Amino acid sequence: MTDRVRDNATLQQMANDHLWMHFARQSTLHSSGVPIITRGEGHHVFDIEGRKYFDGLAGLFTVNAGHGRRRLAEVAARQAEELAFFPIWSYAHPAAIELADRLATNAPGDLNRVFFSTGGGEAVETAFKLAKYYWKLQGRPTKHKVISRSVAYHGTPQGALAITGIPAIKEMFEPVTPGGFRVPNTNFYRAAEMGAPAEDLEAFGIWAANRIEEQILFEGPETVAAVFLEPVQNSGGCFPPPPGYFQRVREICDQYDVLLVSDEVICAFGRIGHMFACDAYGYVPDMITCAKAMTSGYAPIGATIISEKLYEPFSTGETSFYHGYTFGGHPVSAAVALENLDIFEEEGLNERVRENSPLFRAELEKLLDLPIVGDVRGDGYFFGIELVKDKGTKETFNDDEAERLLRGFLSKALFDAGLYCRADDRGDPVIQLAPPLTIGPAEFQEIEQILRGVLTEAATKI
Repeated sequence: MTDRVRDNATLQQMANDHLWMHFARQSTLHSSGVPIITRGEGHHVFDIEGRKYFDGLAGLFTVNAGHGRRRLAEVAARQAEELAFFPIWSYAHPAAIELADRLATNAPGDLNRVFFSTGGGEAVETAFKLAKYYWKLQGRPTKHKVISRSVAYHGTPQGALAITGIPAIKEMFEPVTPGGFRVPNTNFYRAAEMGAPAEDLEAFGIWAANRIEEQILFEGPETVAAVFLEPVQNSGGCFPPPPGYFQRVREICDQYDVLLVSDEVICAFGRIGHMFACDAYGYVPDMITCAKAMTSGYAPIGATIISEKLYEPFSTGETSFYHGYTFGGHPVSAAVALENLDIFEEEGLNERVRENSPLFRAELEKLLDLPIVGDVRGDGYFFGIELVKDKGTKETFNDDEAERLLRGFLSKALFDAGLYCRADDRGDPVIQLAPPLTIGPAEFQEIEQILRGVLTEAATKI
């Protein structure tokens, strides 16, 4: 057994030689190295040199209960000693059974059936395949198309990629699974540019929902299987739903026999102040996809939670859903998830988010006095700050300008200032914040101060 390598220079060389980072430019690693994070504690992470950073993104919308929770590590160790692994392919184990019961109990309506995976993309892939299979079992095999929103991200597997609405991360893999179609998102800040009501938020929401009906009718209701929507759309910069939006979407889906999938890979488990974000907005979907914060990132897991209506064809007879994952419902991950959800209840994390969210928003809205900040939007502990070239006209940056601003300056400058967050250019340039749910007003002020300093300097570089 060899000793673990811990010095920065050796690890940088090993990374340069062997590590292929996800969603990253490898040339950055080769030319300037990569920050190596070695430890987390509460809402902070530390790099290999001991420098401390505020984790303003909860890892990747994931570490909702915060870093360094010893009890989650201990429950993982206990479960691994008792039963480290066994599949749920025609067998079961207590951790998966108990977690399925816990998720079903918290899910709205009759979403009582839980299909486990190992992450969010797999949960979306499961929902896509199940939607198509369900309609075939109903004798309606032409219902195979899916509708999602512009700039929305739903995962990287071939099926989930068809639902993802970001052309730039799909074109190199085309042809992807056919049948994915796009409708406008709920970016009220850009409503006028979409030809939508720009003065009345509720009217805009109904307009956006009606575009889904328009797309269903254009494609033909007998060809559309499902609509996939995030409660708050992540990609593009935290687009919350206007009042009445999801109620109208639910009406449309019911009218045309189309399934509604609430993709809550980011929004579930407290991000919006509820165990499931659909409860925050008053709608009951046919499926919920979730992952990330189910374990607060301490072990990988995902799930698709399914209504009794969709489960019914599989409940009797010989019909099987030929789909699954080796590590789906992994006993260690399931045990960690159960303990993590205990923490949520014991510490009232959902209630904390609901109570503090207006204070977080108010602190971030102070940044609207900066010339580079055009909009602050979001909900819960999930906010986006849109950056603009001209505040009066809402003119955004072109691709080259956004490249220089986000990758050339902001990402490094924010990190150097002690804040890990996301400078995102998958739509218009935004900074995204999704910190651990354990923070409060003092930390909101700290985030605002760091952002103010860096964005003030960024405004001089336009």
